[in-house]
Amino acid sequence: MASNSPKRIRVPLNGVLLLDKSVGWSSNDALIKAKHLMNAAKAGHTGTLDPFATGVLPLCFGEATKFAQDLLDADKTYETVIHLGLTTATGDTEGEVLETREVDVTREQIDVVLAQFRGALKQVPPMYSALKRDGKPLYEYARAGITLEREARDVTIHLLEFIDYQAPFLSVRVMCSKGTYIRVLGEDIGAALGCGAHLNALRRTKVGHLTLTGCLTLETLTATPEEERAALLASVDSLLLTFPEVVLPELLAQRFLQGQRLTLVKEGVPLPSGIGRVRVYRESASSGQADAEIPRQLLGTAQLHDYGVLAPERLVSTAI
Repeated sequence: MASNSPKRIRVPLNGVLLLDKSVGWSSNDALIKAKHLMNAAKAGHTGTLDPFATGVLPLCFGEATKFAQDLLDADKTYETVIHLGLTTATGDTEGEVLETREVDVTREQIDVVLAQFRGALKQVPPMYSALKRDGKPLYEYARAGITLEREARDVTIHLLEFIDYQAPFLSVRVMCSKGTYIRVLGEDIGAALGCGAHLNALRRTKVGHLTLTGCLTLETLTATPEEERAALLASVDSLLLTFPEVVLPELLAQRFLQGQRLTLVKEGVPLPSGIGRVRVYRESASSGQADAEIPRQLLGTAQLHDYGVLAPERLVSTAI
């Protein structure tokens, strides 16, 4: 029998939820859960974390989704525990054990091997990954017992830092470029040490400039009264704080929103030093009421060229 209950109306929220993802959640399931709890109309995540991993997973709502690609492309920082002497089918705790070997490794050997994995590397993506071949993710082939050839990809390990070693567990900190698989890095380190390895734990501590500071769990979000959840969102421009800012007066703001290129030197608009990507605001203005002011408003991002030429890039709805 058809339900007579009214359809839930989604709210057009705009902002960023800094989620500390827990073990057991896929990134997509965490996004679906958060979107439901926020009753949001539009949302997207900014880079996959494996179910066994925890840590920073920024979720973008509404207009913030326009800038999600920046976090997908950003460097990431992780802390991981590598279990030496034991390899698994998936490279982490979720796969069946393939081989167990004796671990006889010194700190000096570890330092030598870690040095080999700093800088630019070629890395072969794992079969247990969401990369697609002929429209199907690789993990589906892997689960069917099929192994496909994969091309090595260029990645960069900016930082690979020793934290602790209590045999057989080696803890390291990694800062890397987009597309780096920490599971593969752990396996490769174990192979170089001659004993094999898999990841026992993985925690992402930083995505671009966003850290665990201010992150909350799904449990916290669930426990927050529904009417207070929207206040937990960071502003859309929290994703853009590493870019210099340009503030436009009202008439120039209107032209910018129409997609026009502006020559700011002629207009007397203060400019940041250098050229490149900037975040653009409409300046604050009087509301016409006593002691009331309309705060400045994010308009989007642009490319600032020589001679103060401002070229619109991604615009946001001025309703936010």
